[in-house]
Amino acid sequence: MQTSPTGGRVEYLLARNAVIREYRKGRLSRLDVCDAHPELLRAARNLGRRMGQQCPICEESDLVDVTFVFGSRLPPGGRCVATEAELTRYWRRKEPVVCYVIEVCTDCSWNHLSRMYPAGAGVEAVARRPRRDRTN
Repeated sequence: MQTSPTGGRVEYLLARNAVIREYRKGRLSRLDVCDAHPELLRAARNLGRRMGQQCPICEESDLVDVTFVFGSRLPPGGRCVATEAELTRYWRRKEPVVCYVIEVCTDCSWNHLSRMYPAGAGVEAVARRPRRDRTN
């Protein structure tokens, strides 16, 4: 996927809420929505940042954000960002990158792409700020 370095941030809140709604209506099973890949769960346990928000599926555990960065001179599977300092380095890159933030519940394996945004290559730092005003 090619993304312009000046492209905007994409939020997936509407899609997230639609999945949750379908699950609560019984149209999707827990197996349908709690299907995180083992590597994503490992990254969430070891590198995820606590969101301070309860999982919308199991309602027992807090969600964590996991950020992956894709771009030139990075591995084909992207790079999982471990710290804010590392994320800041990607913002200062001369080459464009695309950041994907996934919310994960490490207990029930719920996962959903939260947002996608470009970084590096002169992208404005305003796009970096996360939104915390999600509704279930």
